[in-house]
Amino acid sequence: MRNDKLLNYLHLHLIVFIWGFTAVLGALISLEAIPLVWYRMMLATGFVFLFVLYKKDKLKYSYKTLSRFALSGIIIATHWLCFFGAIKASNVSITLAVLSTGAFFASFLEPLFYGRKIILYEVLFGVVVIVGLYLIFDVDASYMLGIVLALIAAFLSALFSVLNGKLVLEYKASVISFYELLFGVLGISVFLAFTGGFSTEFFQVSIKDWMYLLILASVCTAYAFIGSIYVMRWISPYTVMLTINMEPIYGIILALLVLGDVERMDSQFYFGAAIILATVVANGIIKISKERKRRRLPHA
Repeated sequence: MRNDKLLNYLHLHLIVFIWGFTAVLGALISLEAIPLVWYRMMLATGFVFLFVLYKKDKLKYSYKTLSRFALSGIIIATHWLCFFGAIKASNVSITLAVLSTGAFFASFLEPLFYGRKIILYEVLFGVVVIVGLYLIFDVDASYMLGIVLALIAAFLSALFSVLNGKLVLEYKASVISFYELLFGVLGISVFLAFTGGFSTEFFQVSIKDWMYLLILASVCTAYAFIGSIYVMRWISPYTVMLTINMEPIYGIILALLVLGDVERMDSQFYFGAAIILATVVANGIIKISKERKRRRLPHA
């Protein structure tokens, strides 16, 4: 039993490492953000569909349910467009550091969707994150567009997580993933169709980009999603939360190793990024600690 838990813990670290590599792949792929996301979602939809067929999951749902999947799909598609757009406009390090603010957007969105009060320490942590962001914003004006796109991506990521928090209570994760990817790629396709984006150049993808796209869609999207759900059967939410917070760190280190000098920033950037990451981890520790205390309290 202990060995099983250790293996699943190592599996979780592998998945988080893979998520960190997603940003590096985005920088290596020569495509612009829109075609990159379109190909990623199209290929990932196919991979997840094969998994759903293998599991023989139900795919027939009401129009109301499908509309909920569609909304989340459009949100995650827009998130990825901003995410990869931020990488193209700045670099991997800046994008991942700013993306870490998603946890604090969620702390303000959750009260709106779940009807709970805003928690004071989350507001204080939000102020600390703003200090970290200020240091990152002050690094180089040429990265401003990338920072803004990463902030939008962080907000959309939080919104997506809050909405999915309700969906996953009612439907299988694999089915949710399939429909969200499907509606996301359909949404981008409609946009491209109306704007004339489906040009000859759009379908001219190099062999090198195809290789990276297949890795991005299969390993970094389909496999990582399914694997992350699987390990949660054996690992506590506390461990999962702390491990996922390693994603930006893995990503920034990988970017430095793979992309080299283009990713090197001055000490002020790393100080700001460290403030944000430390605050995110502290927020998670407090949340889990409070939850454990609540569970230990005797019921009336």
